[in-house]
Amino acid sequence: MHELIAAPFLDHYLLMRPGRQEGMKIPFRRYHELRTATVDQPCPSWLVDAVQRAWGLDLAHRQADAVLVRPPSLYGYARASYELNLGCNYNCAFCYLGEKKFEGLDWHGRERLLHVIRDAGVVWLQLTGGEPLIDPLFREVYGLAYALGMMLTISSNGSRLHDPRILNLITRYRPYRIVVSIYGATEETYDKVTRRRGTFRQFRRGLAAAHETGLSLRFNVVVIDENAHELDAMRALADEFGGDHHVYSNISPTIHGGPESLTSQSTEHLRVRKPFTGCNAGVTHFHADPFGLASICKVGRDEQVDLVAEGVEGLSKLPPIADKLMVRTGGCSGCALQGSCGVCRPLAKRYQEAKAPLASYCQHGRR
Repeated sequence: MHELIAAPFLDHYLLMRPGRQEGMKIPFRRYHELRTATVDQPCPSWLVDAVQRAWGLDLAHRQADAVLVRPPSLYGYARASYELNLGCNYNCAFCYLGEKKFEGLDWHGRERLLHVIRDAGVVWLQLTGGEPLIDPLFREVYGLAYALGMMLTISSNGSRLHDPRILNLITRYRPYRIVVSIYGATEETYDKVTRRRGTFRQFRRGLAAAHETGLSLRFNVVVIDENAHELDAMRALADEFGGDHHVYSNISPTIHGGPESLTSQSTEHLRVRKPFTGCNAGVTHFHADPFGLASICKVGRDEQVDLVAEGVEGLSKLPPIADKLMVRTGGCSGCALQGSCGVCRPLAKRYQEAKAPLASYCQHGRR
């Protein structure tokens, strides 16, 4: 398997090593040299030197064995997320997915979808769920996505990271990063939040296994009413395992506009969002659900494209969909404060569908 990936990324060309945070930009002529090399050609001296300096890696073999060179894509997508399954081994009340059904594509469909994502130009791919590590085809999906030359991020609750079948795979073929959510710092609180007994012990066991193998960890500290008293302890837990952390305290409605998740909101920790100034959802990145239906993001799922049926060509429909979904309509149309609004239109629509308190997402609800 390849040691390095060379790929176009938006207006640049990157050289990356799977499992490492550091990468480097290379000029087009260097990328072109790698792409047009013959099968038996040795690694060029500039590459050998650069890789030795950056990662201490010795490339004393053929370029074809060391570097996977990604061709340019007509579609220009750089990132994507793939929701393997909505199923989960937890039952958290605040989950934005709502009902967690174990449904999705068979292996043939997933294989087709991953090739479409690759052909779209995606370099960074997030594997998420539900809980992706309990998906019966996780190892096959991960292995193919890695082989296709994508830098992989796994978003997980961490409870299955100690599974030898998973740990051996991601230790051998390392992800760019594993993002683990923290729901409590004690067994009592954590198990209460997940509504599953024994989850804290599995979570700690998974973290210990991943940390011991040197996998790159980052943490999402999720703050709700039931665990807010352990915020400092949850932060300390992230520090214990050597990963950066972000605090998430604004609870969203479900992807179906359901209000059931909002009852978990800790009003004390409700944060004022920064003004929304636009994003490239649907233009440079997209989301694929368990059925291979692509949307502009995880929130804006009102209109989707069937990538399994339509192939990579279907992605040409996403930019116009993004333009339409981002227009301030409904309860936000004509609002005098929309220039400083902290939520995008798709997210505001979910809050409105859930009949959420204005204070949870809108400036008109604040004193």
